Amino acid sequence: MRDQDLSDRVALVTGAGVGIGRATATALGASGAFVGVHYHRSKDEAGETLDAVRAGGGDGMLLGADLTDEAAANGVVDGLVSARGRLDVLFNNAGSPIERATLEECSVDLWNQVLATNLTSAFVVTRRAIPHLKASGHGVIVNNLSLSVQTGGANGAGAYAAAKGGLQVMTRTLARELAPAVRTNAIMPGVIETRHHEVFSSPERLAQYRTETPVGRNGTAEEVAGVVMFLVSDAGRFVNGALIDINGGRFLR
Repeated sequence: MRDQDLSDRVALVTGAGVGIGRATATALGASGAFVGVHYHRSKDEAGETLDAVRAGGGDGMLLGADLTDEAAANGVVDGLVSARGRLDVLFNNAGSPIERATLEECSVDLWNQVLATNLTSAFVVTRRAIPHLKASGHGVIVNNLSLSVQTGGANGAGAYAAAKGGLQVMTRTLARELAPAVRTNAIMPGVIETRHHEVFSSPERLAQYRTETPVGRNGTAEEVAGVVMFLVSDAGRFVNGALIDINGGRFLR
């Protein structure tokens, strides 16, 4: 599709080693973008993502950093821009519940760690990226939320839900502050069968989720990447401040 051609554009995908990040980085590369493949601990997996980008006809570079460290997070943006001279697309995908705990049981240390990992890090990366996105002429931000924003963080994911809720508000704020130079939107995936749910959901719970979803299955990382591609491309040029559910109708209202 011509208006999903991202040739000559530069994209940064945080948390691109596995799952939704890998699928999106691969799709961006296949559409012509040069992809900054960020990782924290998953260096080998990020290398596999970069291999997949190149196998699909694209190109990119690895960018390792702990995004909860402000200087390191700034360095990710600076390193990509230094290498390519521009930044057009930012997909704030990195995040993790870290561990499950009810709010009654959640320590302040865990609370702060979850917010730093899922909200503050996205803020720092975005703040550093804004001048470059404004200068792009095609600047777009997509933030990856979570169905827990709707559910309130069931099964001990309350801190994670709170962080993602903050990212939702930040999405709307940026949509007002940066338009028309930069569009900002968010996606809210439901149950996507990636490593995230291998770690934080049992096989029995994943099977239960399938029966609770009207389309009769859980989602794939590639299906989420397809929505991100629409939002970052010219096909989505009139979409700003949106929150798009990707959950197979699991929470129809």
